[in-house]
Amino acid sequence: MSIKEFVSDDWTIKIDHDKCTGAGDCVDVCPSDVFELKDGKSFASNVDDCIECCACVTACPTEAIEHTSC
Repeated sequence: MSIKEFVSDDWTIKIDHDKCTGAGDCVDVCPSDVFELKDGKSFASNVDDCIECCACVTACPTEAIEHTSC
């Protein structure tokens, strides 16, 4: 299993790259531009900018995103 962890001081976003299809829904719905696609996979490159709205978790069609605040 290929899970990438992106850690801030207060929360962690985990993205399962085995499930991620690179649909980009997390990129599209995130109001803080936390996510980006690299090589067809999602990365929470700006995890410190997260406002904990959980839109990314809800939007992901493959349930590849886990957020400790959601």
